[in-house]
Amino acid sequence: MRIQIFKTLTIILLVVFPGCSVQNISRTHTSKQRAKNIILFIGDGMGTAHVYAGITKSAYPFSMESFPYSGFSKTYSADNYITDSGAGGTAIACGIKTKNGMIGVGPDSVAVTSITEIAHKNGLATGVVSTSAITHATPASFVAHNSGRGNYEDIAKDFLNGTVDVFIGGGEDHFRNRADGADLTIKLRELGYDVIMNLDDLKKSGSTRIAGLLAKEHMAKAEEGRAGMLQEMTRKAIEVLSRDKDGFFLMVEGSMIDWGAHEKNMEYTVAEVIDMDNAISVAKAFAETNGKTLVVVTADHETGGLSLIGGNRQYHRVVGNFITSGAHTAVMVPMFSYGPGAERFSGIHENTFFLNEFLDLLNIVK
Repeated sequence: MRIQIFKTLTIILLVVFPGCSVQNISRTHTSKQRAKNIILFIGDGMGTAHVYAGITKSAYPFSMESFPYSGFSKTYSADNYITDSGAGGTAIACGIKTKNGMIGVGPDSVAVTSITEIAHKNGLATGVVSTSAITHATPASFVAHNSGRGNYEDIAKDFLNGTVDVFIGGGEDHFRNRADGADLTIKLRELGYDVIMNLDDLKKSGSTRIAGLLAKEHMAKAEEGRAGMLQEMTRKAIEVLSRDKDGFFLMVEGSMIDWGAHEKNMEYTVAEVIDMDNAISVAKAFAETNGKTLVVVTADHETGGLSLIGGNRQYHRVVGNFITSGAHTAVMVPMFSYGPGAERFSGIHENTFFLNEFLDLLNIVK
């Protein structure tokens, strides 16, 4: 009798689920969904310990914690097991491993095309937002091409190519207080950009092209007066870019998570994680209402080798130790995703996989 029942159930399963297999169930690339917009957040230096420290310390529910899909990214560069932000940002933006210290070029120093450039070519609006100078390694990887990430004044010139409709961050001196005496903001205005130097003017701007240079070099720490500004910068970028009927691509970097970890400063680090998560909440709220927007959160690398050795969720306390040097590490970094195609960003991937996934989801070509 048991044998007969087993045979019957087996036949039913084969008829009802003829294509099912363990392999098919576990695949993440089965979605036929498309995204009209993509918002990518990069927490510079942000590992899983940094995220959980933020979750623990935050007095409010964490947006990253609410994302339905998560995974990991492998961050090694073309010439080093431990990447820097230049190579890490280039891998995400351009889909290629390059050498440490390079941005927007391959190991041979030949320029490679970024997601923002491809999106622009295909008629989408594009944006880059950062709490560091906008010419710094990670944001620059989405705009510029240079074999030396420290060539800030040369990198600033690449913003004149017009492939980014909205860019907001620090770095005014790289555009105006230059060794060659040029004032690049004059050319930016000729190209149709509203050049803005403070947050109040940013909020008021009605332009479809914005060059927001909100600090001479880098912006202040969240703990020293910048808290909440990344939220407003993100909100403004979304407001402007979402006017484009063809969709948009936006990258937002929480730059100083990395810097706090380099300093082995737990309070600094966690405050920056929380500050970025507050900006993520703005993007997620837009995505929930819009229904056609994918939000992805990841990191270019982990910084500090952070370990959490104590804490209390109820009282929002966390105790952490950084490795002695406070340097970058080679550990995998987290990914979180929400929206159309979000399941593709689960599992373990090379950090070069983002580009092709973004292109497929936006239904655009190189």
